Amino acid sequence: MNTPVPILMYHSIAHAPNDATRALSVAPQAFVEQMALIGDGGFTPVTTAQLADAWRAGRPLPERPVLVTFDDGYEGVHRHALPVLAKHGFPATVFVSTGWLRGAYDTGGALDTMLDWDQVRELADTGVEIGGHSHTHPQMDQLADDALRSEVLRCKEIVADELGTRPVSFAYPYGYSSRRVRQAVREAGFAQSLAVGNALARRRQGPYALQRVTVRRNTGIDEFARLVEGRAIARTFARDRALTKGYAVVRRARQASRKATRSRV
Repeated sequence: MNTPVPILMYHSIAHAPNDATRALSVAPQAFVEQMALIGDGGFTPVTTAQLADAWRAGRPLPERPVLVTFDDGYEGVHRHALPVLAKHGFPATVFVSTGWLRGAYDTGGALDTMLDWDQVRELADTGVEIGGHSHTHPQMDQLADDALRSEVLRCKEIVADELGTRPVSFAYPYGYSSRRVRQAVREAGFAQSLAVGNALARRRQGPYALQRVTVRRNTGIDEFARLVEGRAIARTFARDRALTKGYAVVRRARQASRKATRSRV
């Protein structure tokens, strides 16, 4: 029950991604090889909701659990990832930014070609968990309270309207959160939420700060094997962690400055 779990964070799956998404866009053939490694290695993929439910209830997890998650809602998840997941019978979680998806709610801010709502429904019908990822993908810890609540609730309401069921899992855009952001997500009715952190998820992190490891375009199969096996993660992401800590200080200073400015108005 206290065994750490690798939560894999993907974004786009594409042959020829644009410059904005390239670094975090995994090639389709690499994704095929990665899922084959998971299957051959005896790992058992579960959804975000299943992991959190098990930890919340104190139930044991299946042997060698792993989570496959996708952020934003890129079209390649349907085109390239879904057939591979279906072949292996793997569940996954896709966290959608509702204002980026093609359709009636599109705000025009998407970085590349996104899913449309028919594709999202097809993903859900195959057993993929659809979670929330805000409406317009902002840095949520920098938002004022009203805008923060709007981002979370708008996302939740749109997913519920389109799929006929409320999303229960959330992922913070860019991985950025704070106590105030986590509280807003909880108050909106989400039961659990994922950050980044580039570390294994552990029960003690709590349901609203579960950490993930990033899968990139340059993640080779040997490095991927180390990620799912939980080996050398701190060394692999040492530079990322240092940058994250430094930027966190900057973001907190910016938020404090904005708060002080609003209080003077």
